Amino acid sequence: MRLLAFGINHKTAPVDIRERVAFAPERLQAALKELTSQPDVKEAAILSTCNRTELYCYINDNGQTVEDWFSNYHHLPSEEIKPFIYTHPDNEAVRHLLRVASGLDSLVLGEPQILGQVKSAYKEASEAGAIGAVLNRLCQHTFNVAKQVRTDTAIGSSPVSVAFAAVNLAKQIFASFEKQTALLIGAGETIELTARHLKEAGIGHLMIANRTVERAHKLVEEVGGFAMALQDIPEHLADADIVISSTASPLPILGKGSVERAIKKRKHRPMLMVDIAVPRDIEPEVGQLADVYLYTVDDLKDIIEEGLKTRREAAAQAEDIIENQVSQFMGWIQSRSSVSMIQQFRQQTDEIRQVELEKALRQLQNGMTPEEALKRFAHNFANKLLHAPTSRLRQASIDGENNLMRAAEELFDLKKSDDPT
Repeated sequence: MRLLAFGINHKTAPVDIRERVAFAPERLQAALKELTSQPDVKEAAILSTCNRTELYCYINDNGQTVEDWFSNYHHLPSEEIKPFIYTHPDNEAVRHLLRVASGLDSLVLGEPQILGQVKSAYKEASEAGAIGAVLNRLCQHTFNVAKQVRTDTAIGSSPVSVAFAAVNLAKQIFASFEKQTALLIGAGETIELTARHLKEAGIGHLMIANRTVERAHKLVEEVGGFAMALQDIPEHLADADIVISSTASPLPILGKGSVERAIKKRKHRPMLMVDIAVPRDIEPEVGQLADVYLYTVDDLKDIIEEGLKTRREAAAQAEDIIENQVSQFMGWIQSRSSVSMIQQFRQQTDEIRQVELEKALRQLQNGMTPEEALKRFAHNFANKLLHAPTSRLRQASIDGENNLMRAAEELFDLKKSDDPT
């Protein structure tokens, strides 16, 4: 039996290939049951996201069964997807999963969402009955290692996206978000991500303004807060401690005059404004106002680059943690194999003992003396127990298998002797 990680990701395959081999969530458990019904697949879990589709299996062959099933399931010729596929056996499979769950193999280095996706994959596999002792142990080990990487390194603490950088900037200015109000202008992907980061950071109140109010309402339903149209901004601007804007407007949305009026209404309490739109949403002259801290997307680039540098340094530390944890898990796999071998050896020994014991009892019933019956039992038991290993050692000596001979000396605690007698 061996572990196998098999799949494709954003590094090996274009999006059109990734789309064709993705597993629909509603069909995932059925796919897992089908996969584990294959004769050589004992356990399996499937991780399917926009950036990767991976199968983690405990199998009884070299992985050909998994590859054939994967091609057939998606109705794709093997030769068509083979150039994009990677396979990682045993310790390489463990290392790959630990790196994936820790965000080291992600499109954005250190992104945290992947760990939740790995946990969901484990849950689906468990509910499908596709997880056994080995993958269960591997997944639990993976969750602990990913947590250790997050705790012991700075892999996720530094901003590497515009949205994260904007929120991180706000954290540096405001000691606590609980009493702060943020106004987000726009409802595109960047503003959506910013809203989620603010919510996770514990923002007290959130306002979202957009040209299409319906889109603002849709985002508010997800993150909470208050939705408004762009023309309503002047009425609420004074309530905002943090303003983050990202629209596709060709002209500025906020001018110096409207911000100046809001500052007066706020009695000159400071306001952070982050303009991440190109062209800009906030007139540059706003930055001249007292009590206004205005940053543009160019200002955030330096923060992002510094964040990437920090994450790369943290990633090197994470790789050391993972390497150590790979060894620990493979040690468990090897000990599990030895337990199975010991159990098999004990069972074999017990079967020999039982046969010889029954024979000795019959001999006693037929009138043999106890002393003679015990002697024959001991002789026959020892001969049968030692027959297979002694025959194998004789052959090993003839074939020059010195490694096996040395292993036998250590296993049976034998003293070296040049005397064959």
